Amino acid sequence: MGYDAFYEPAGGDTFVATPATAGPWDARSQHAGPPSALFARAFERHEPVDGQQLARVAVDILRPVPVAPLTLRVRTVRPGRRITLVEGVAEADGLEVLHARGWRLARSPESAAVGEVPGGSVPGGSVPGGGVPGGGVPGGAVPASGVPGGEVPDLPAAGPAEVWPGAHSAGYMAAMEWRFVRGGMTLPGPAAVWMRPRLPLVAGEETSPVCRTMMVADSGNGVSAHLDPARWLFVNVDLTVVLHRQPRGEWVLLDAVTTIGPDGAALAASRLSDRDGAVGQGMQTLVVTPR
Repeated sequence: MGYDAFYEPAGGDTFVATPATAGPWDARSQHAGPPSALFARAFERHEPVDGQQLARVAVDILRPVPVAPLTLRVRTVRPGRRITLVEGVAEADGLEVLHARGWRLARSPESAAVGEVPGGSVPGGSVPGGGVPGGGVPGGAVPASGVPGGEVPDLPAAGPAEVWPGAHSAGYMAAMEWRFVRGGMTLPGPAAVWMRPRLPLVAGEETSPVCRTMMVADSGNGVSAHLDPARWLFVNVDLTVVLHRQPRGEWVLLDAVTTIGPDGAALAASRLSDRDGAVGQGMQTLVVTPR
């Protein structure tokens, strides 16, 4: 690809976006997944409290985020031993481009007795590392199969042109690995896809599972589109991810559905899972307009 990460650190809270961050709509603008993950990284690290974990991240997209240096300013809004609210602003080219808030919650050893939430199994299909997940996929079951070597799902990999026809090959679409369980961007309607980044979020660092989940979650509107992207824009103005369990492993399953209203607004809702079951939900508010 010619680059080693989505971002290169530039000192302090500034990060230089590489071409891997570019979204499919415009090679000059970032896909919202990487900068949302950058906020999650900042929220995990800012004034950490022992035993707390990031449970919610909400990002508002004020304007397109250029593929350029991005500076984050983060502060604690509500400190606490059990709950902490943090918020941040991302600036590029002298403009505020993103606002975000994150809730960190204290881990509770007693919560383990509650058990997994109903419906917490992974939809049917191949799972990274092998094994047969429980449950079925709405719209048709997919036969489960083992994974040779336990490294990748036993599903065909989709290339950038298959994921988003006409997208430039240097950006986010190529920097992520895609394994569709059902549906696809070339097929209208709900879709489920295993995803993982091919590159670290920040050069020289291990990407946390929460950051990987944020990178994946912002693709819900794309994979479950009902409209032809050559004729329609269906861009999101926000992304909210709520985690009832911390994700594990490199792969994240995005199981997404888009509902389009009659007046130009739409909602993309995504169920997020790892190989052990559901970890949370993603939600995006969309504006739908003809190109």
